[in-house]
Amino acid sequence: MKTEDFYYDLPDELIAQHPASKRDEAKLLCLNKKTKQIQHRKFYDIIDFLNAGDCLVMNDTRVLPARIYGKKETGARVEFLLAKEMGLGVWDCLCKPAKRAKVGDIFKFSDNLFCEILEIKEEGLRKVKFKSENSNFYDALYQVGQMPLPPYIKEKLENEEEYQTVYSDKPTSSAAPTAGLHFTKELLDKIEKKGIKKVFLTLDVGLGTFRPVKTNDIEQHKMHSEHYNLGEKQAEIINETRKSGGRIIAVGTTVVRTLETIYEKYGEIRADDSDSSIFIYPPKKVQTIDALITNFHLPESTLIMLVSSFAGYETTMKTYKNAVEEKYRFFSFGDAMYIY
Repeated sequence: MKTEDFYYDLPDELIAQHPASKRDEAKLLCLNKKTKQIQHRKFYDIIDFLNAGDCLVMNDTRVLPARIYGKKETGARVEFLLAKEMGLGVWDCLCKPAKRAKVGDIFKFSDNLFCEILEIKEEGLRKVKFKSENSNFYDALYQVGQMPLPPYIKEKLENEEEYQTVYSDKPTSSAAPTAGLHFTKELLDKIEKKGIKKVFLTLDVGLGTFRPVKTNDIEQHKMHSEHYNLGEKQAEIINETRKSGGRIIAVGTTVVRTLETIYEKYGEIRADDSDSSIFIYPPKKVQTIDALITNFHLPESTLIMLVSSFAGYETTMKTYKNAVEEKYRFFSFGDAMYIY
């Protein structure tokens, strides 16, 4: 398939600039992928579509203040976006403008935080070694870093917690797993009381999720790897759910990518701590989940391609057209889809 096959027209006014006033009051488009029936609901209605014995699988990663600005002795200023931790104090970073970040260059972010460019990688990517003088790296980062909101969000975020899920735990990502932004603690409590299990895994959201597809033939696109972890107990709950006839419901495409990576690797779901560079697109089939909660994704992105693998290409594109007609809000702070 071609990248252009996943294009759709989206008016700028439908790109959400801020979250819903209350997380679970966002709109919810419910798609039955077998019957093609669509219902228009509110996100708090998701509980009506979940059954006792089902299992929600969620990504508990937390967003780092991953955007920082450094200066060379010459005064040249460069933006660094932390993309993936490669070792102790060593990160792959997107640099802008990249031409100012050459091997051996030293950048200062504060009196306490510096870095050296170790290696030039592709498309503005640099391997960077950070050093903090009087504290650990993360303490220094939180003093100077900014929340790395996507470029299509132009409005200032009043409360940075709005770009974190209520169950976020491990600060490892440069972007939020946005499907989970719709849950409130109260809604999760109701879901649990209904007998629905919750499982948390961690995938460090970074370049692998959001790097644009620049090849015409989608099969030529290469994904950056992202680190993931699924624990023993969590894997056990997923397998027990499936054996007892319950459904596995992924909250977000990062969960799908993690589970599919593990299944492709072992032929089953088991505990694993590794990296994923999996790219899921039609006609590949999603094998590990029964339903998906997700946001509305950018045209021609790897995310809409993944959704198309699960829901079917034609069904996905028709559903997106319907969402535009119904004036759903799109992207990170936008409304949600439930596909079952």
